[in-house]
Amino acid sequence: MAGQAYMRQLSKHPLRTKAITSGVLAGCSDAVAQKISGVKKLQLRRLLLIMVIVEQLTVSPWNNMMFMMYYGLVVEGRPFGQVKSKVKKDFANIQLTAWKFWPIVSWINYEYMPLQLRVLFASSIASCWAVFLNLKAARSIAGASKNA
Repeated sequence: MAGQAYMRQLSKHPLRTKAITSGVLAGCSDAVAQKISGVKKLQLRRLLLIMVIVEQLTVSPWNNMMFMMYYGLVVEGRPFGQVKSKVKKDFANIQLTAWKFWPIVSWINYEYMPLQLRVLFASSIASCWAVFLNLKAARSIAGASKNA
């Protein structure tokens, strides 16, 4: 039963399912390793660090690329070829910025936010991130217009 549910999720949402699976397995393996090594109380900060790393290596690049594709295709109404070129040109810079910004946000969220406020906190910060991405996209459009 659980295996079938997992396979359905895997076929419907492969990246998300694999990211969650990876995070859960990494956390479990770290917890087991801590217990085997004789740690009396689990070091949750280590588990937290693993969660942040997995999140940044899986979810973050996907979200940023999808935003860039959506913005170019839907908001700007550009052809796919132009959007693809823009993503190739700007993605690395945006992702590096995200990797400087989001791990700190995630750490604060997991470490200091009460459980009932985590979604609100992350969503508020994500709204600010979306404004940043929109401003970055608008700036690159203005720059392209001046060069044309």
